[in-house]
Amino acid sequence: MGKYMARRLFQSVLLFLVFITITWFLLYALPGDIVTQKFRTNPNIPPEAAETAIRRLGLDRPILEQFWTYVTGFFRGDFGVSFNQYPRPVTEIIAERLPRTIVLFLTAIVTYYWAGFIAGKYLAWRRGKRGEMAITVGGVGLLTVFYPWFALMAIWLLSAQLGLLPISKFLDPTEWRNAPFSANEVFMRLFWTVAITSALLFSVQYAANKIRDAAPARAIRLGGTVLVIVGFVFYWWGAGGVEIRPFAGDIAEHLVLPVLVLTLVNFAGIMLLTRSSMLETMREDFILTARAKGLPEKAVRDRHAARTALLPVTTSLVLAVATVIDGGIITEFVFSWPGMGEILISSVTSEDIPLAVTAFSFIGVMALVGHFVVDMLYGVLDPRIRVSSSQ
Repeated sequence: MGKYMARRLFQSVLLFLVFITITWFLLYALPGDIVTQKFRTNPNIPPEAAETAIRRLGLDRPILEQFWTYVTGFFRGDFGVSFNQYPRPVTEIIAERLPRTIVLFLTAIVTYYWAGFIAGKYLAWRRGKRGEMAITVGGVGLLTVFYPWFALMAIWLLSAQLGLLPISKFLDPTEWRNAPFSANEVFMRLFWTVAITSALLFSVQYAANKIRDAAPARAIRLGGTVLVIVGFVFYWWGAGGVEIRPFAGDIAEHLVLPVLVLTLVNFAGIMLLTRSSMLETMREDFILTARAKGLPEKAVRDRHAARTALLPVTTSLVLAVATVIDGGIITEFVFSWPGMGEILISSVTSEDIPLAVTAFSFIGVMALVGHFVVDMLYGVLDPRIRVSSSQ
């Protein structure tokens, strides 16, 4: 297993180098002279300042030398300086936009994967029962709807007409005018709080599922959940969260509508994937064996059928998380959410090479990490999968 992991890591690094090389030269192959467009013909930059910026950015050097400088700097954590926002470092721009995309899309992904898995599990287990057709048809209808139109209709109904939710953006500027915190600070504090709370709740459920006796398992599940929720409430409503709570609430309120729309549109795909995997798993011999042992139907469903059916769903989930950095370009555009999706579009169209390559590189790194994690998880979730020493 160790040799396999080392080989996969080496392959991932090699593939990333190929990816970043192709991305760099494709962006440089776009029509137009970057030096002339950005600096020498810019009326807002004096000629002397333009030549100074060109030398500092290394744009007067050969293309191969520029590429080598960027790659070596990338692995040192130096991503260069943005052409469009000179002299602002790319690191600062990414650090500003990345938390916004992570909070929005990780929240949406966790929500619609949880809803889709629960719905698919029960649809498969209760196949042919009342309501199955309605849920399936409704989910497929939402899955195939034209997403930009659906998002705009949700904004029109829930925001413009009913006034239940904010129309767009990720915060209300009037409330943040004299805020003692930056938006990114609140974003990251909110993100880590929710992430840690979710991890604790998952741990409680996992520990309870390991106990076969119903009464102790129920006590652990209930007691642990109450303790985690009490801790969450104390953290945000106690003395430490008094100042930051209104700003976190404003961000959370702006999150509701895009997360709701993304969940409604995407949960059906996970539901159908889970249902198909569950139906296939239920025909396996080990399910018949579990029933023959006299195990309760809930135990057969959750501990045997659902766990095996979780494999393709886990693959899809990890890969979805791996591509979260690129954001949903359409989602961020429709909801005016200033995240990585907007960065990708603006940097490519304006030929801001350092910013564009860095944004794409983050996506590549996350995708490679996601595939690596999937390979490792398969061996954990399904004991039938083993890596031979010859692979």
